[in-house]
Amino acid sequence: MKLLTEDLKKSLPSLDEMRDDPDPMVHAKFFTPDAHWTWYIVAFDGKDIFHGFVDGDFPEAGDFALSELESIRGPLGLKVERDKYFVPKPLSKIRSEVYRNRGWKR
Repeated sequence: MKLLTEDLKKSLPSLDEMRDDPDPMVHAKFFTPDAHWTWYIVAFDGKDIFHGFVDGDFPEAGDFALSELESIRGPLGLKVERDKYFVPKPLSKIRSEVYRNRGWKR
């Protein structure tokens, strides 16, 4: 499965467009099916760099590369996948879900 389809690429705001948004929309979700890492996509530079929220060892917002995601393999050798059933939602809701799933209070 291709992580970044042309339709998704066209729908993503640029990094500059989302910088001043206090609660940007998350447009896509990528995950490792055989590990505990998830990347929530907020913006894209049009070439290789995404901005978003990563739920890995410790959840954090930041930038990450498409090329890096395409090279990752989980413990069973599985590639990162796009959640084709993901429904876009505000970043605040994603953070709340991640923290709640970890048993953290916010």
